[in-house]
Amino acid sequence: MAIKDLSLSAKMTIDGFMNGINKSTVKGPGLEFSQYRSYQPGDDLRSLDWKMFARSDRYYIRESEVETNIAVRILIDASASMNHNDGDFTKIDYAKYLGASLAYLANLQGDAIGLYVLKNSGIFSMTPRQDYQHLARLFYQLEQIHPDGTFTKPIHYKELFAGAQKRELLIFVTDLYQKDDEIIKLLDTLNTLRHEIVVFHILSRNELDLDFKGYTNFEDLETGETIQIDQSKARKDYQHKLNAYLENTRIQLLDRRIFYRTITTDEALDQALRDFLKQRSKLRI
Repeated sequence: MAIKDLSLSAKMTIDGFMNGINKSTVKGPGLEFSQYRSYQPGDDLRSLDWKMFARSDRYYIRESEVETNIAVRILIDASASMNHNDGDFTKIDYAKYLGASLAYLANLQGDAIGLYVLKNSGIFSMTPRQDYQHLARLFYQLEQIHPDGTFTKPIHYKELFAGAQKRELLIFVTDLYQKDDEIIKLLDTLNTLRHEIVVFHILSRNELDLDFKGYTNFEDLETGETIQIDQSKARKDYQHKLNAYLENTRIQLLDRRIFYRTITTDEALDQALRDFLKQRSKLRI
């Protein structure tokens, strides 16, 4: 994350990730046998079927059809609470790098990728496509995200995924900060479309541990409200309530058949990338 260029950072992240796993478990665009045809000058020699040559003493090209890959839509929560920081990085910084890495990996796997940025002014959308120019535009749009206001109003939800003809993989990166279950309502709307949904719940280490190094005044980034607490007295009760909240959230999403994972801003991206590959493979079966 010290590399400010998202495209370069994503490439380095994915190259390192791919070198660290068993490559035989990572599938590229699938090929299904279609037919044989006679060899023509200029054909790729790698497509010659040598078994057919041994049987017939003639050269044949083995033709295949590329399996239809999935569309991966990356949803980024850009409400003001994503400006929360821990050290040098904010939640939105982490979300951008995670989104860029997932997009790069999806493009590498032959999938169409789309981007949706959600905040109170509405929804910015990029329809999924599979080409490098589209990926470059997606990186640019990620870099332009500046969190502001509250989460997207439900009136905008109907704008999402109009015209989607098949099941897709939706990856939602959010801190799940909500006032009236607006994010749960969004997920319920997406669930009616029968897509595969992954929620990465972004948390910072200081909000998990309530370790703000002497701060006693806390401000809500979305409403501006402030509260003063004695950290030494509040920490135990806070962590008890936080754990109950996280467990309740996990159960809520599990009941909706939504894959849910908490991820902290001091955590490496590797496990999130593994989760992406797992869900992608599940969707293609």
